[in-house]
Amino acid sequence: MRSLFLAPALLLTLTAAGPIDPARIKADVRTLSSDAFEGRGPGEPGEQKAIAYIARQMAAAGLQPAGENGGWYQSIPFVRLDTLPGGRLTIAMRGSPAVLRDGPDLDINPTTPGRTKLDHLPLVFAGWGAPDPARGWDAFQGVDVRGKVVVMLANDPDFEGGRDLGFGGRALTFGGRGGTKAVAAAKAGAAGVLFIHEEAAYSWPYSQVGGSIRVPSFSYAPLKPTSLKFSGIVRGGAILPLLARAGFTLPALKQRARSASFRAFALPGTVSVDATNRATNVISHNVVGILRGAARSDETVLYGAHWDANGHNGPDARGDSIRNGAIDNATGTSEMLEVARAFAHGPRPQRSVVFAAWTAEEKGLLGSEWFAQHPVVPLAKMAAVINLDPHVALPAARNLELIGPGQSELEGLLVQAAREQGLRVDPEPSPEAGWYFRSDHFPFAQRGVPVLAFRGGRDLKVGGLAAGQRIVGAYNQRCYHQPCDQFDPRWTFAGSAQEALAAYRVGQMVANSAGWPGWLPGAVYAATRQESAADRR
Repeated sequence: MRSLFLAPALLLTLTAAGPIDPARIKADVRTLSSDAFEGRGPGEPGEQKAIAYIARQMAAAGLQPAGENGGWYQSIPFVRLDTLPGGRLTIAMRGSPAVLRDGPDLDINPTTPGRTKLDHLPLVFAGWGAPDPARGWDAFQGVDVRGKVVVMLANDPDFEGGRDLGFGGRALTFGGRGGTKAVAAAKAGAAGVLFIHEEAAYSWPYSQVGGSIRVPSFSYAPLKPTSLKFSGIVRGGAILPLLARAGFTLPALKQRARSASFRAFALPGTVSVDATNRATNVISHNVVGILRGAARSDETVLYGAHWDANGHNGPDARGDSIRNGAIDNATGTSEMLEVARAFAHGPRPQRSVVFAAWTAEEKGLLGSEWFAQHPVVPLAKMAAVINLDPHVALPAARNLELIGPGQSELEGLLVQAAREQGLRVDPEPSPEAGWYFRSDHFPFAQRGVPVLAFRGGRDLKVGGLAAGQRIVGAYNQRCYHQPCDQFDPRWTFAGSAQEALAAYRVGQMVANSAGWPGWLPGAVYAATRQESAADRR
């Protein structure tokens, strides 16, 4: 296969046509994040308003519908599970039983409809679970956890470990994700999993899941059977005193688990659960448009951004129950629409360009995963996926931040696109957050399609890195997934325009090249891409 990097002279001759207008981005964000859209919850009343608005903007930009049956939408069947108030989990650990309440103490999620009532299940500590069984890191190997509740830690064994144990140091690996650990526990037959919440390991405060918020879980319909009856995230301050009763401290448990030879062991306690789910069948939708290529229309570049936020939910201290998602991700959706306008109003690219607004990213990348399972264009001839999921609304910066560096050749094109704006590209500053696995490019990476994820930088032109970090820190602590993630008319969207222009230029380079971007040496997903190499010859 030819590489885009084999023809740098050709790439350098491309022009940066197609203006990106921050005022248009701002107008779209203002609309999408207004209370009229009710937080854009999948399957909630705000969904129909959001997807209709996005489809209208795609049509106005000059795209053609690329969804099902000649329309704009791709329908996805879900089961929504709402955990009703009053759920509790009781831990008996060498002393009187302690009742942990759903919300203040833990976020509990039963996996089936109706009431889940479990009594006196044995408790097991499994450290970081099975982050890398191929190298012997499997706490479940040879241990019977069937019908038991497994307590686990967040992140990887070498996070905070002080040495590299083969998990990327500070950078979260795929095996360190909570979902990966829960799957391993279920495979071993566990009845439940409990994760100890630590803000540093999770990269977000407990308030994102506790307190007043009641985030429903979504699964594809119909529900599949599993041994797991529930999963939960326990506030550290609620469970650590109970572990102390049995003589365990968190540092000592981590030290014990920070070895490939570690295996799960029984704790001197039991767990009882009483919680109820309400199940609702929901149909939600991706919105998909396409600009047909002038020469090789069967080859594509895909831009994606998730339109969903967290909808109506528990009220905050002011009584506001709408999580508007102005930044996450009305901003990314609006950037994608602006990139679509730039392509449609400029010279027609050689390859087709697909624009997809995903549903249910906040529920576990379910919209993009469904598309990857049921693509409307062949993944084998998809040259690149560019994801737009900004994390903060920032003023103009001196840099862009690359998520998951060292993966694909698209990163070199991003450096070139950044230089055209006088920007540099820096590695993401918080790799322990695992953003590479937490946004909608990832289902495509898993199937071998080269992907690019990046964000506007925080080294601001006015105020520098310190000013940018203050904005990012305040948002992460107070407004991420909260009602205060709402439109601020003072936002300039200068940083969003920088991000959107860089995304546009990278896609423009790929769409006008005859080459195929590749994975960098050592990239995990290169072998998967190679399986479809014949389709690109």
